[in-house]
Amino acid sequence: MTQLTMAKAINQGLHRAMADDPKVLVMGEDIGKLGGVFRITDGLLDEFGGQRVIDTPLAEAGIMGTAVGLAFRGYRPVVEIQFDGFVYPAFDQIVCQVAKLHYRTHGNVKMPITIRIPWAGGVGAAEHHSESPEAYFVHTSGLRVVAVSNPQDAYVVLRQAIASDDPVVFFEPKRLYHSKGEVDLDVDLADAPPMGVARVAREGSDVTLLTYGAQVATAMDAATAAEDEGISMEVIDLRSISPVDYRTVTASVRKTGRVVVTHEAAREAGVGAELVASVTERCFNYLESAPVRVTGHDIPYPPAKLEKYHLPDLDRILDAVDRVLDRPNSLTGVEL
Repeated sequence: MTQLTMAKAINQGLHRAMADDPKVLVMGEDIGKLGGVFRITDGLLDEFGGQRVIDTPLAEAGIMGTAVGLAFRGYRPVVEIQFDGFVYPAFDQIVCQVAKLHYRTHGNVKMPITIRIPWAGGVGAAEHHSESPEAYFVHTSGLRVVAVSNPQDAYVVLRQAIASDDPVVFFEPKRLYHSKGEVDLDVDLADAPPMGVARVAREGSDVTLLTYGAQVATAMDAATAAEDEGISMEVIDLRSISPVDYRTVTASVRKTGRVVVTHEAAREAGVGAELVASVTERCFNYLESAPVRVTGHDIPYPPAKLEKYHLPDLDRILDAVDRVLDRPNSLTGVEL
């Protein structure tokens, strides 16, 4: 095991995938000589050369369109979108071509494209640099959508995504790029948990807390704080948000009878809404109270000095836990 930051774990995942398969190449804005704005691709140009590490023009639609053509020719392109809010010019290519070509050609054409997106807030950036657009892609049939929360998953799930014949939108929480953790660089992908399987990050018996990405750390802090009040919270790191591992989710909810969902993205028609609806359909007879969502507000991403009021924090999660437990100090009726 090696101590790595999440940024370095992703770098090592790219390096390993490119070393294992000459058809894997990476492309994006400033990813070559500069190594990317977050230095995720640092060193890859020197190792693999300009034919496989490609600096592109500032044109996301062109980048994605080129990736589609490369996939047609048997390559496995890994596309870096420089910031989450920059993905929108590429949206047409992703939802109309990448997501549908396999279906449209009756399975004759595969789109093994991995779309890496530095994602979400918490780094003091402004709108277009702190977006949470995952619901757009979760709604689109034909895409896998994953969001990692720790360096080990970043390394393993990225390699799994690149090896997959399905197109994968790979969300990287940028506020965790410098977080460190143990990483097994020699792990065999056949022995690792599959890309679509959720992780029970903490076992508990009173409340199930569903989340993904950087919110996993916040959820773990909330579970520790709740323990001081005698509340046992089970934290589920979804890892994959399309498809969702409802086997793990429903097993937890049927055990606890209560569920809280938290994510940074806006509340309206967010991933949390789908999770709550699906959990209710599957676990209605087991629920002791209505599920509660704790999300970002339905606003454009705020200025850096205000983002702490926008991002779901420990206190807002604990308020939601009070509500599902019907505790006397709950904020019943208050929008969370």
